Amino acid sequence: MSDKILYGYSAIFDKPDDIIKAAKTVAEHGYKKYDVNTPYPIHGMNNAMKLKPSKLGYISLIVGLSGALAAILTMWWMSAVDYPIVYGGKPFFSFPAYIPVVFEVTVLSASIATVLAMLFIFFKFPNNSHPLQGTEYLKKVSSDKYGIIILADDEKYNENEVKNLFQSLNASELEPIYWDNDEINHKHKIFEPKFILFLVVVAILNSGAVYFVYNKLLFMVPFNWMMEQERQNVQQKSLIFSDGFGMRTPVEGTIARGHLPYQFYGKPDLAGEKLINPIPVSKSSLKLGQEKYDTYCSPCHDYHGTGQSRLNGQFPNPPSLHSEKLRSWSDGRIFAVITEGQNVMPSYSTQLTEDERWAVINYIRVLQRAMNAKESDIK
Repeated sequence: MSDKILYGYSAIFDKPDDIIKAAKTVAEHGYKKYDVNTPYPIHGMNNAMKLKPSKLGYISLIVGLSGALAAILTMWWMSAVDYPIVYGGKPFFSFPAYIPVVFEVTVLSASIATVLAMLFIFFKFPNNSHPLQGTEYLKKVSSDKYGIIILADDEKYNENEVKNLFQSLNASELEPIYWDNDEINHKHKIFEPKFILFLVVVAILNSGAVYFVYNKLLFMVPFNWMMEQERQNVQQKSLIFSDGFGMRTPVEGTIARGHLPYQFYGKPDLAGEKLINPIPVSKSSLKLGQEKYDTYCSPCHDYHGTGQSRLNGQFPNPPSLHSEKLRSWSDGRIFAVITEGQNVMPSYSTQLTEDERWAVINYIRVLQRAMNAKESDIK
């Protein structure tokens, strides 16, 4: 063994209490470079060894905070500078909405940095050799024994003193551990051509597999079930119903939740007696009524309700909304006409909701009052 370089001296113990005592004693003797190997975690070992916090946490913290800052700046730039859009009255930089994304980026970047630091810095990947690999010591401490090793480059290392210390602790076995030549001559091989080639091959295989899955496999039976679903698309011909229509009318007699059906079909005079306008006259309701009136009513009734159609004779002119008859109608009676239609006027129940119809009636009352103003209105 004279041509071998000593890595450290190891001791084997049979009981967990013995390894705890050994670790504590070694730490009290001032040794700094030593390690304990056990087949399973032993409670209290960190305190016995007087271990300092791992430096790996600093890497996770720095990269995690950097990821959080990068996510915030990126979203701020996109939302407030490069392409500002108002969503629901929120400010351009709405930080509460960004918290989930910032959290995920922080965790993801810290996790990836931790794994990469462990592999490439602490474990010297792609090199995976170590002096303990393949030794009898490692085989025993991986099974049912407990071991401790003091490294030869410790400031206080003296082989005789280390042996005497282990013997005083009643170690069952003592064994020197020597460096492996591969480990001694190791240099980081991240940029070694073979390793780079390996990464390229993995990237090509992974890209090919992803392309095949998303562009070919998902279109093959039976993997195309998400695309070829047994469903009825809008306006698609149906092979189930005898009339061939896929879009079905609601079952007769059913009532939509939160909706009361119109009960006065064919009874406009009764509707005029029973229905009361539930929409109060306000600036907002009149604005809504004017918008809907100008869209759906003005082509025939014109913007002022005079009946002078804007269709230039292409459709029969309706009666004026300012006649004595229409001004004497109740809101419910006008609502019946808008809902059911009358003469050549079609129903607008599908174009206008109930509230919109009542708002239109409010606006019609404004037009009627404006065209038939009283002397008190002028004053």
